[in-house]
Amino acid sequence: MKGFVTNIEEATLANTNFRQVLYTAKHSQLVVMCIPEGTDIGEEVHDVDQFIRLEQGEGQSVLDGVERDLTNGSVVIIPAGVRHNIKNTGKGDLKLYSLYAPSHHKDATIHRTKEDALQDEEHFDGVTTDDLSA
Repeated sequence: MKGFVTNIEEATLANTNFRQVLYTAKHSQLVVMCIPEGTDIGEEVHDVDQFIRLEQGEGQSVLDGVERDLTNGSVVIIPAGVRHNIKNTGKGDLKLYSLYAPSHHKDATIHRTKEDALQDEEHFDGVTTDDLSA
């Protein structure tokens, strides 16, 4: 079967990895993240658009230097080229899911910690989830 169906809230809340790619299509990608208390994603700039939705916790988005508070249910849309960061400012883990358009990470990537992510220079290589399951 091509495509992907899941309860994204359950998948996001169950995730304990800093970053885990759930599904990669040619033009979009679904990723869940768990940001520990007092930490952040890390300031970055992508050449793709990104959509983020918080499922648990409190945080702060920083888009080109503009800070905004985030709570459960908050959405952040980050156009390509915008310097951004997501910070966990609450108690406990910040859990979110993200859509990249087009895909940004190599399919099936799992970074257990932020340090793992920083050491890995992987990027989308054109291989989709459906290519691997065919």
